[in-house]
Amino acid sequence: MRDVMLSPRAKAAVRLALDEDLASVDRLVSSPWCDATSLALVDPDAVATGEIHAKGVGCVVAGATVAKAVMKAVDPKVKVTILKPDGSAVKPGEPILTFRGKARSILAAERTALNFMQRMCATATLTRRFVEATRRWGTLILDTRKTTPGLRVFEKYAVTCGGGTNHRMGMYDRVLMKDNHRRLWKGGDPDALDQAVAAARQAFPKLDVEVEVESLRECASALKAKPEWIMLDNMSVADMKKCVKMCKGISKTEASGGITLDRAKEVAATGVTAISLGCLTHSAGSVDLSLEWQAV
Repeated sequence: MRDVMLSPRAKAAVRLALDEDLASVDRLVSSPWCDATSLALVDPDAVATGEIHAKGVGCVVAGATVAKAVMKAVDPKVKVTILKPDGSAVKPGEPILTFRGKARSILAAERTALNFMQRMCATATLTRRFVEATRRWGTLILDTRKTTPGLRVFEKYAVTCGGGTNHRMGMYDRVLMKDNHRRLWKGGDPDALDQAVAAARQAFPKLDVEVEVESLRECASALKAKPEWIMLDNMSVADMKKCVKMCKGISKTEASGGITLDRAKEVAATGVTAISLGCLTHSAGSVDLSLEWQAV
């Protein structure tokens, strides 16, 4: 699992988040960051030790390296120790990482660090539940592009922390013909999807091609051109099974469309290669984390 903070987009997003919280528009102080409360009340030489831990049960860690990057961006001298790396499961009250340094610096970075981690841990935790529910069938759990604008790199990384797999990162790294694309292509003829696959391959020969289908008829049409993936959108379990049988040895299959944790097992049992889930990134919410002082 590659550290998300190696991404230039992640570094830029951390800087933007800190700027949003700490940048003084009126430049009340000479420092680039302004935490007015701490500047007013906390001794500039005070040194403190704190830790972040989860309050709830079943939390999967994601974003420990992001929290560290936030602290270091505010004050490079703050010592950060990651006790539970990304992807780890933690018990309530179990420390995930500790900080030691200027109290003002830790207070200034606290909320931004927690904001990133709370959302990322929630995505990782929800992903882990789907992974565990479908483990018996070896089904891939995929994310989607239904991410928070500007935070995709973090949310998709969190999916991998939970054991999931990233789908395309954007519209540039795979051809994925969904219903709206098909309607704008020769009227969306359901019996000519193989021609659409051929046109996509001609335009982008190095990219995987995926076609969204909603019926057995459309699946059969697309299969004639042997796309790398066929997305089975909002299909019944019975039709999924038939499509999986049709696609065997030709194309990988992806089940999609409002699949809940309760339904994940029966969908995985159809034999689909993967299940894609927008809920991993758009509905995971936040886990309850806190930063507590250990010594001041």
